[in-house]
Amino acid sequence: QVQLVESGGGLVQAGGSLRLSCAASGSIFSINGMGWYRQYPGKQRELVARITSSGSTNYADSVKGRFTISRENAKNTVYLEMNSLKSEDTAVYYCNYRSLGSVYWGQGTQVTVSS
Repeated sequence: QVQLVESGGGLVQAGGSLRLSCAASGSIFSINGMGWYRQYPGKQRELVARITSSGSTNYADSVKGRFTISRENAKNTVYLEMNSLKSEDTAVYYCNYRSLGSVYWGQGTQVTVSS
Protein backbone atom coordinates (compact mmCIF):
# COMPACT_ATOMS: atom_id res chain seq x y z
CA GLN A 1 0.00 0.00 0.00
CA VAL A 2 1.04 3.56 -0.69
CA GLN A 3 -0.27 6.60 1.14
CA LEU A 4 -0.24 10.04 -0.42
CA VAL A 5 -0.56 13.24 1.60
CA GLU A 6 -1.14 16.46 -0.31
CA SER A 7 -0.73 20.01 0.86
CA GLY A 8 -0.57 23.53 -0.51
CA GLY A 9 -3.98 24.18 -1.98
CA GLY A 10 -5.98 27.28 -1.20
CA LEU A 11 -7.39 30.52 -2.51
CA VAL A 12 -5.37 32.80 -4.74
CA GLN A 13 -6.08 35.71 -7.05
CA ALA A 14 -5.80 35.34 -10.79
CA GLY A 15 -2.21 35.80 -11.86
CA GLY A 16 -0.91 34.49 -8.56
CA SER A 17 1.01 31.36 -7.67
CA LEU A 18 0.60 28.28 -5.54
CA ARG A 19 2.79 25.29 -4.82
CA LEU A 20 1.31 21.87 -4.21
CA SER A 21 3.23 19.10 -2.46
CA CYS A 22 2.53 15.40 -2.23
CA ALA A 23 4.47 13.04 0.00
CA ALA A 24 4.28 9.31 -0.61
CA SER A 25 4.88 6.70 2.06
CA GLY A 26 4.49 2.97 2.44
CA SER A 27 5.57 0.39 -0.13
CA ILE A 28 7.42 2.73 -2.48
CA PHE A 29 9.15 1.16 -5.44
CA SER A 30 12.12 3.07 -6.79
CA ILE A 31 10.80 3.02 -10.35
CA ASN A 32 7.52 4.86 -10.38
CA GLY A 33 5.56 7.71 -11.81
CA MET A 34 3.94 10.50 -9.86
CA GLY A 35 1.70 13.24 -11.05
CA TRP A 36 -1.13 15.65 -10.55
CA TYR A 37 -4.62 15.44 -11.90
CA ARG A 38 -7.51 17.81 -11.44
CA GLN A 39 -11.23 17.42 -11.40
CA TYR A 40 -13.96 19.92 -12.12
CA PRO A 41 -17.43 19.38 -10.65
CA GLY A 42 -19.27 16.73 -12.61
CA LYS A 43 -16.25 15.98 -14.80
CA GLN A 44 -13.68 13.22 -14.95
CA ARG A 45 -10.22 13.73 -13.60
CA GLU A 46 -7.77 15.04 -16.14
CA LEU A 47 -4.01 14.97 -16.25
CA VAL A 48 -2.23 18.16 -15.28
CA ALA A 49 1.37 16.96 -15.19
CA ARG A 50 3.35 13.85 -14.42
CA ILE A 51 6.95 12.91 -13.83
CA THR A 52 8.79 9.62 -13.79
CA SER A 53 11.41 8.61 -11.26
CA SER A 54 14.04 9.36 -13.92
CA GLY A 55 12.70 12.90 -14.33
CA SER A 56 10.79 12.70 -17.60
CA THR A 57 7.79 15.01 -17.58
CA ASN A 58 4.72 15.76 -19.57
CA TYR A 59 2.05 18.40 -19.19
CA ALA A 60 -1.46 19.14 -20.29
CA ASP A 61 -1.44 21.75 -23.05
CA SER A 62 -3.52 24.08 -20.88
CA VAL A 63 -0.77 24.39 -18.26
CA LYS A 64 2.39 24.30 -20.36
CA GLY A 65 4.59 27.27 -19.61
CA ARG A 66 2.71 28.05 -16.39
CA PHE A 67 3.05 24.93 -14.25
CA THR A 68 6.19 23.01 -13.35
CA ILE A 69 6.30 19.54 -11.85
CA SER A 70 9.33 18.34 -9.93
CA ARG A 71 10.21 15.68 -7.41
CA GLU A 72 12.62 14.77 -4.67
CA ASN A 73 13.18 11.03 -4.90
CA ALA A 74 14.91 10.87 -1.53
CA LYS A 75 11.75 12.25 0.08
CA ASN A 76 9.29 10.47 -2.23
CA THR A 77 7.72 13.86 -2.76
CA VAL A 78 6.35 15.51 -5.88
CA TYR A 79 5.67 19.21 -6.28
CA LEU A 80 3.55 21.27 -8.62
CA GLU A 81 4.54 24.91 -8.97
CA MET A 82 1.59 26.80 -10.44
CA ASN A 83 2.15 30.30 -11.79
CA SER A 84 -0.02 32.75 -13.70
CA LEU A 85 -3.08 31.03 -12.32
CA LYS A 86 -6.37 31.51 -14.11
CA SER A 87 -9.95 31.08 -12.96
CA GLU A 88 -10.18 27.96 -15.11
CA ASP A 89 -7.50 26.35 -12.95
CA THR A 90 -10.03 26.22 -10.11
CA ALA A 91 -10.52 22.54 -9.33
CA VAL A 92 -9.71 19.80 -6.87
CA TYR A 93 -6.15 18.62 -7.47
CA TYR A 94 -5.22 15.00 -6.82
CA CYS A 95 -1.81 13.48 -6.42
CA ASN A 96 -1.22 10.20 -8.23
CA TYR A 97 1.36 7.46 -7.78
CA ARG A 98 1.73 4.49 -10.07
CA SER A 99 4.13 1.59 -10.08
CA LEU A 100 4.08 -2.12 -10.88
CA GLY A 101 0.58 -1.87 -12.24
CA SER A 102 -0.86 -0.27 -9.11
CA VAL A 103 -2.31 3.21 -8.91
CA TYR A 104 -2.90 5.27 -5.78
CA TRP A 105 -4.57 8.61 -5.24
CA GLY A 106 -4.33 11.30 -2.64
CA GLN A 107 -7.37 12.77 -0.93
CA GLY A 108 -7.39 15.87 -3.09
CA THR A 109 -6.74 19.52 -2.35
CA GLN A 110 -8.90 22.42 -3.46
CA VAL A 111 -7.38 25.17 -5.56
CA THR A 112 -9.56 28.22 -6.06
CA VAL A 113 -8.51 31.10 -8.29
CA SER A 114 -10.53 34.27 -7.92
CA SER A 115 -10.83 36.66 -10.85
